Amino acid sequence: MRSIAKFCGQCSCGCPELFLDETAPAGRQVVIVDDFGQRVEMSLDQLGSIVEAAKSGSLDDLALAR
Repeated sequence: MRSIAKFCGQCSCGCPELFLDETAPAGRQVVIVDDFGQRVEMSLDQLGSIVEAAKSGSLDDLALAR
């Protein structure tokens, strides 16, 4: 599994991390592990959909809600 990115916020509670597991089945190659060790597995297409939504601004309100 190869680390792609860490997402560190404004706290010191750990950083969720994005991995690519090229040995996993196609529907589970993208792995996001949160700072509590929980995992989300998805396809590259599903990640692409999230990235597209983020780029379009449709997730801005969610990201800014605190």
